[in-house]
Amino acid sequence: MSAPLRIAALSAWHVHAEEYAREAQQHPDTELAAVWDEDAERGRALAEALGVEFTGDLEALLAREDLDGVTVTTATSAHREVIGRALAAGKHVFTEKLLAPTVAEGEELIAAAREAGVRLTVSLPRLSHGYALALQSVLEEGTLGRLTYARVRLAHDGSTGDWLPARFYDPAAALGGAFSDLAAHPVYLTQLILGTDVQVRSATYTDMTGRGVEDNAVVTVTGADGAIGVIETGFVTPASPFSIEVQGTQGSFQHGLGTGGGTSVDTGDGPVALEVPGDAENPFAQWAEAIRSGQDTTENLDRAQALTALVVAANAAAA
Repeated sequence: MSAPLRIAALSAWHVHAEEYAREAQQHPDTELAAVWDEDAERGRALAEALGVEFTGDLEALLAREDLDGVTVTTATSAHREVIGRALAAGKHVFTEKLLAPTVAEGEELIAAAREAGVRLTVSLPRLSHGYALALQSVLEEGTLGRLTYARVRLAHDGSTGDWLPARFYDPAAALGGAFSDLAAHPVYLTQLILGTDVQVRSATYTDMTGRGVEDNAVVTVTGADGAIGVIETGFVTPASPFSIEVQGTQGSFQHGLGTGGGTSVDTGDGPVALEVPGDAENPFAQWAEAIRSGQDTTENLDRAQALTALVVAANAAAA
């Protein structure tokens, strides 16, 4: 496989559609071949911006022998069908989170990918960032002692700033509001800290802008060892820094807090700045490498499934 992998972008529904399509153009081992969208006007606009062809015929696109894989940025509710069709056609798939609306549907897609011998990867980008790598090292070293508490916050002003597209407020297409979308990142980071087996204890959702879905949310979880996790998100916050706080019996880890906003550990003598490594390969690059090497993406898919399980449980608790 010396030639670049030929990739198609499936749908401009998601706000990250162009970002992932440009990844295919910029990565040395991939090239973007086409854009498909069930909404022709939306799809043509993206294809024109990217300088590639547009097609409204998904079946014909997936039947192309010169197509190796797809990026999926459809509505989340369409993932099972669209990803399923791509896998059935023998195409590798890189998808925006969530993998599927339910864990069971996700398992079906994972089984289909393995049966077809293709690589399926879900975009969980913050696990590759330097602060997450530094955090993982601190956790593995046991510097903090027994963990007691974790808080991860990620919020923006997509609703109050009115820059999110209206389709993001369709509870059927998006599977909810801010928690099903933006909270995915603090969810999988919380699971990195406390384990993928954390249990949802409460979910508080509010609709501040009257669009019919939550745009402000806090979910609490507990880990197997008794630690409490707090996951915060929203579309109504113009100046809230992304932050991580982890407390243990022997110390604490902080990222993005305070006026400095750096990354530090405090074991009782005051915060000590950590040297944060450079980012690891992002999920798209990891997917391309998995296709080249034939390596399974088990860890990514396990984390993606744990993410789905927690979001589904939180949405149920809030309801």
